[in-house]
Amino acid sequence: MVAAIVIAVLGDDVRRKSVGEFVDQHPTVKMLALSFLILIGVALVGEAGDLHIPKGYIYFAMAFSVLVEMLNLRLRRRVAPVQLRRHMEETE
Repeated sequence: MVAAIVIAVLGDDVRRKSVGEFVDQHPTVKMLALSFLILIGVALVGEAGDLHIPKGYIYFAMAFSVLVEMLNLRLRRRVAPVQLRRHMEETE
Protein backbone atom coordinates (compact mmCIF):
# COMPACT_ATOMS: atom_id res chain seq x y z
CA MET A 1 0.00 0.00 0.00
CA VAL A 2 2.74 2.42 0.96
CA ALA A 3 4.66 1.69 -2.23
CA ALA A 4 1.55 2.38 -4.33
CA ILE A 5 1.04 5.72 -2.59
CA VAL A 6 4.69 6.72 -3.06
CA ILE A 7 4.56 5.78 -6.76
CA ALA A 8 1.30 7.72 -7.22
CA VAL A 9 2.74 10.83 -5.54
CA LEU A 10 5.90 10.67 -7.66
CA GLY A 11 3.83 10.19 -10.82
CA ASP A 12 1.66 13.16 -9.94
CA ASP A 13 4.74 15.27 -9.30
CA VAL A 14 6.15 14.41 -12.74
CA ARG A 15 2.90 15.22 -14.59
CA ARG A 16 1.97 18.31 -12.59
CA LYS A 17 3.92 20.81 -14.68
CA SER A 18 2.78 19.55 -18.08
CA VAL A 19 -0.87 19.39 -17.03
CA GLY A 20 -0.64 22.87 -15.50
CA GLU A 21 0.85 24.32 -18.67
CA PHE A 22 -1.84 22.67 -20.80
CA VAL A 23 -4.61 24.09 -18.63
CA ASP A 24 -2.98 27.54 -18.65
CA GLN A 25 -2.80 27.50 -22.45
CA HIS A 26 -6.44 26.41 -22.87
CA PRO A 27 -8.79 28.43 -20.64
CA THR A 28 -11.82 26.54 -21.97
CA VAL A 29 -10.53 23.43 -20.21
CA LYS A 30 -10.73 25.35 -16.93
CA MET A 31 -14.36 26.19 -17.66
CA LEU A 32 -15.08 22.56 -18.54
CA ALA A 33 -13.59 21.38 -15.24
CA LEU A 34 -15.62 23.97 -13.35
CA SER A 35 -18.80 22.85 -15.11
CA PHE A 36 -18.05 19.24 -14.14
CA LEU A 37 -17.66 20.26 -10.50
CA ILE A 38 -20.96 22.13 -10.62
CA LEU A 39 -22.67 19.17 -12.31
CA ILE A 40 -21.41 16.75 -9.67
CA GLY A 41 -22.33 19.17 -6.88
CA VAL A 42 -25.88 19.55 -8.18
CA ALA A 43 -26.19 15.78 -8.52
CA LEU A 44 -25.02 15.29 -4.93
CA VAL A 45 -27.45 17.91 -3.64
CA GLY A 46 -30.21 16.22 -5.63
CA GLU A 47 -29.32 12.82 -4.18
CA ALA A 48 -29.40 14.32 -0.68
CA GLY A 49 -32.92 15.54 -1.39
CA ASP A 50 -34.11 12.09 -2.52
CA LEU A 51 -34.03 13.09 -6.20
CA HIS A 52 -32.54 10.15 -8.07
CA ILE A 53 -30.57 11.25 -11.13
CA PRO A 54 -29.46 8.24 -13.22
CA LYS A 55 -25.66 8.13 -13.38
CA GLY A 56 -25.86 7.37 -17.10
CA TYR A 57 -27.24 10.86 -17.74
CA ILE A 58 -24.41 12.46 -15.80
CA TYR A 59 -21.72 10.35 -17.48
CA PHE A 60 -23.21 10.99 -20.92
CA ALA A 61 -23.26 14.74 -20.31
CA MET A 62 -19.64 14.70 -19.19
CA ALA A 63 -18.49 12.49 -22.07
CA PHE A 64 -20.34 14.63 -24.60
CA SER A 65 -18.77 17.80 -23.16
CA VAL A 66 -15.29 16.29 -23.32
CA LEU A 67 -15.88 15.19 -26.94
CA VAL A 68 -17.00 18.71 -27.91
CA GLU A 69 -13.99 20.22 -26.15
CA MET A 70 -11.61 17.82 -27.90
CA LEU A 71 -13.09 18.83 -31.26
CA ASN A 72 -12.83 22.48 -30.26
CA LEU A 73 -9.16 22.10 -29.31
CA ARG A 74 -8.40 20.26 -32.54
CA LEU A 75 -10.09 22.91 -34.70
CA ARG A 76 -8.37 25.76 -32.88
CA ARG A 77 -4.92 24.16 -33.02
CA ARG A 78 -3.76 26.64 -35.68
CA VAL A 79 -5.01 29.70 -33.80
CA ALA A 80 -3.04 31.08 -30.87
CA PRO A 81 -4.87 30.46 -27.57
CA VAL A 82 -6.32 33.32 -25.58
CA GLN A 83 -3.87 34.59 -22.99
CA LEU A 84 -5.49 35.58 -19.71
CA ARG A 85 -3.91 38.05 -17.32
CA ARG A 86 -2.93 36.52 -14.01
CA HIS A 87 -3.08 39.70 -11.94
CA MET A 88 -5.07 42.87 -12.27
CA GLU A 89 -2.88 45.65 -13.56
CA GLU A 90 -3.30 49.03 -11.96
CA THR A 91 -4.54 51.66 -14.39
CA GLU A 92 -3.25 54.63 -12.43
